[in-house]
Amino acid sequence: MANFSKWLGAGLGWTFAGPIGGILGFVFGSFVDEFSESELLDMNRKTSKKQSTQSGDFEISLLVLAAIVIKSDGDVDKRELDFVRSSFISMYGQERANHAFKLFKGIIANNKISTRQVCLQINKHMNHASRLQLLHFLFGVAKSDGMVTENELHKINTIAGYLNINQYDFNSIKAMFYNEVDSSYKILEIDKSASDAEVKTAYRKMVKKYHPDKLRNLGPEHIKGAEDKFRQVQHAYEHIQKERGI
Repeated sequence: MANFSKWLGAGLGWTFAGPIGGILGFVFGSFVDEFSESELLDMNRKTSKKQSTQSGDFEISLLVLAAIVIKSDGDVDKRELDFVRSSFISMYGQERANHAFKLFKGIIANNKISTRQVCLQINKHMNHASRLQLLHFLFGVAKSDGMVTENELHKINTIAGYLNINQYDFNSIKAMFYNEVDSSYKILEIDKSASDAEVKTAYRKMVKKYHPDKLRNLGPEHIKGAEDKFRQVQHAYEHIQKERGI
């Protein structure tokens, strides 16, 4: 268990306090035989001075919001759990993913999580690019069982609102998971009636918004997800180019 407490203490900043800290406290309660009081005090001391978003803060935020979305339709689907596990293995490696998933199961068991309070805490400390990456992950979780249910879509939309993500950005990321006629235009946040010049301008704007460099502060483990969004913007632009012959 020492490795688990070391992982938590080293990677957390602001998530060790506030509403998310309360959720972690709930999970720690279920691990009462595995954490000593001195370990918890040491973790609190190490993290109390950190205010900027650490890789662990982003990780915990992913877990909490994923738990909220997975439970939104009243059914904890194994395919969605498997998606979270495989995503974390891809990002962090097997050992860290195993620690994270154990924590994730404890978070899912908490039935008193306030979506609003959690999101307001995240919004206060996390930049816009990181919040967009959270949203992208949540759509991936919801879609992993083959479809995004209405309850899941409503919950993700609610989360986006609390995270101060506007409807254009929400629809852009949503379109990355729906194979619709105008998905390419929605990804670029424009109407199908946009001129060729407007398409090019929109593409340049989205390249800046979704560029992987905007997540460098979170560490290399999160660049892969950012690159996925970036590629989808490129594919959307290439599709429109082909469609219009430009």
